[in-house]
Amino acid sequence: MQKRIIKYKGKEITVQYDVNRCIHARKCVEGLPDVFDPKKKPWITPDEASAENLADVIESCPTGALHYRIKSSSRVETAPSGNRISLQPNGPVYFYGDIEIQDADGNILLEDTRLALCRCGGAENKPLCDNSHKKINFRAGTEADLTKMPEEPADNPQGRLVLKLMKNGPVLVEGNYTIESETISPHTSSKSIALCRCGESSTKPFCDGTHRTNGFEAL
Repeated sequence: MQKRIIKYKGKEITVQYDVNRCIHARKCVEGLPDVFDPKKKPWITPDEASAENLADVIESCPTGALHYRIKSSSRVETAPSGNRISLQPNGPVYFYGDIEIQDADGNILLEDTRLALCRCGGAENKPLCDNSHKKINFRAGTEADLTKMPEEPADNPQGRLVLKLMKNGPVLVEGNYTIESETISPHTSSKSIALCRCGESSTKPFCDGTHRTNGFEAL
């Protein structure tokens, strides 16, 4: 994962923007257009809104490309009360919660409360989405075979959600979570699942082993 972070400093709040994680979801632009204006330079002007309102909008960014630090406040972003997995049509998987990405050996690569996981197989910044799904015309619905995730109450709904990257293979999701999409009602489970990263599984969003034959390569 490559980082390219730019900081925009205001009087009360500093906005941290990771260019490589932004996929133009536009939650920021729609939430505070006076602060976030792609037609201007700089495109982020923190002093055009209160620090608290700006922090609220930043926390709505699904990719984690935006973070903040408020100078005169103890407010910091905390994980939501439960972990959520949200399937996006023809695009990534959004994760919200207490999230940790590990490599296959268990080394921690990233800790965050929001991120967009590539599922088309084409991202250059794997495992994170970089909008490559649009370039390669990736197609994937938002359905899921819920029998693979028996619904059950979570013992600790706010526990850590671990995403373990299998070398040249899927991501193993371990922990408590609720999966949802435009076609799936929120479904809570603690069943470990393997999500496809190569983009060619016949059982999306789950892995079916296709990565073993299509030449997929990734940490």
